[in-house]
Amino acid sequence: MRVRYTPRALADLAAILAYIRERNPAGARSVREALEKTVRFIAEYPHVGRLSGEQDTRVVAIGRFPYLIYWGIEAGELVILHIRHAARRPWPETDDRTE
Repeated sequence: MRVRYTPRALADLAAILAYIRERNPAGARSVREALEKTVRFIAEYPHVGRLSGEQDTRVVAIGRFPYLIYWGIEAGELVILHIRHAARRPWPETDDRTE
């Protein structure tokens, strides 16, 4: 399945990796690799994870790391909506599908 990232998801990813890279460059590479592997898995099995309770949005953890990927399926395309640390308040506070 084709994968598309919203601007918010791309910004989330950039911020997460920049934060980690400042402290541990190898750790940032590991997180990025785990994220890419998780996205490939989701693209192959788009109904994995759990429903987040908001407009058919699903969520799954990124391997052993404390980050969550939120996605939906629109017009046969996997749309990565948001990537966030699992310790943050639950999402979604707003609907970001229009980004």
